[in-house]
Amino acid sequence: MATFQAPKGTYDLIPPVSVKYLAVREAIAAPLRNSGYGYIETPGFEDVGLFARGVGESTDIVSKEMYAFETKGGDQLALRPEGTASVLRAALEASLHKKGNLPVKLWYSGSYYRYEKPQAGRYRHFSQVGAEAIGAEDPALDAELIILADQAYRSLGLRNFRILLNSLGDKECRPVYREALQAFLRGLDLDEETIRRAEINPLRVLDDKRTDVQKQLVGAPMLRDYLCDACKAYHEEVRALITAAGVAFEDDEKLVRGLDYYTRTTFEFVHDGLGSQSAVGGGGRYDGLSEMIGGPALPSVGWALGVDRTVLALEAEGVELDLPVSTSVFAVALGEAKPTVFGLVTQLRKAGVAADMSYGGKGLKGSMKDANRSGARFAIVAGDRDLAEGVVQLKDMESGEQTAVPLDALVETVRAKLA
Repeated sequence: MATFQAPKGTYDLIPPVSVKYLAVREAIAAPLRNSGYGYIETPGFEDVGLFARGVGESTDIVSKEMYAFETKGGDQLALRPEGTASVLRAALEASLHKKGNLPVKLWYSGSYYRYEKPQAGRYRHFSQVGAEAIGAEDPALDAELIILADQAYRSLGLRNFRILLNSLGDKECRPVYREALQAFLRGLDLDEETIRRAEINPLRVLDDKRTDVQKQLVGAPMLRDYLCDACKAYHEEVRALITAAGVAFEDDEKLVRGLDYYTRTTFEFVHDGLGSQSAVGGGGRYDGLSEMIGGPALPSVGWALGVDRTVLALEAEGVELDLPVSTSVFAVALGEAKPTVFGLVTQLRKAGVAADMSYGGKGLKGSMKDANRSGARFAIVAGDRDLAEGVVQLKDMESGEQTAVPLDALVETVRAKLA
């Protein structure tokens, strides 16, 4: 009988690689927890309309990449392709914006799904950690989130990443730019689908990665030339705050991002060691999204960082993370010593020591092979004679030194040696 395999474009996280992914998630989350962001978790699927209205029907995400389905009850649902719309929906449903001081600061971690052509760094199932600051229009929030992401990456040891920054304007100045850009695009030799996209959301054409399209975009009107005074002042304050924090960034006038809801500040984190899939994360301000999905006006800003791509970036730089050991002590029980040894392992675990033991009735040779494979710093070996003398043998797996330790002193002895 043929065995099952993970669906195309997906992957399984298994030890020891999974430990690296957990460490990346923790490193990204740590500065958020330290800055007033509370954890939120939303369902893996939502109403299709949430993403159609929030992310944008003209985006590839909604038009081509969403996993949408109809339930037995007739509901139209979709696996979540991104996190922001879901988090904002949950915040609105729980009326978090009415329960305390704004902004509502939230962070999340989870899996997301897009039907894309699988390639290195681009999967149909992927993992992100994200953060959202909901309900306040303040350049300090935009700067804060960019700085916290920079802090997270640097805490992991990443150095060869760049921060790209741009402003997309707002509902006052962007319509004027939109008309100018559409007039320019109508004069280009574009395929029908791109022409249709240009009429719905012309800024999305600037994000087109095809070489033949990019060549034609040379000389396109730049949004910076159409920003209103308020948007210019807002963007300059964001830039000044990031600079004052000592965080380097690059102005990128063509940076658009792939979602319709962004306004004003938009940013992306890119790593040049990842080839075509160079973006490791990104985000921006989305002041009108709450109203798009039926809520009140709640100016907000956020980002999502890809765990998968961050791991690839670490590998590209050759960064080895300082990962916690899975096992510090491995116990081997011989003869009738198993109940006692099992009790000792339980005591060690309760004392905070990572401990494991040999199972399945293996002999000394097989059990010590297990101890070596576990990577444990120490092994505990005990047989009937040891227990009769009230001791266990504690073996240093690096030096090979072995000493007898009284049963009642084992936990403290091990803790002292591991300190």
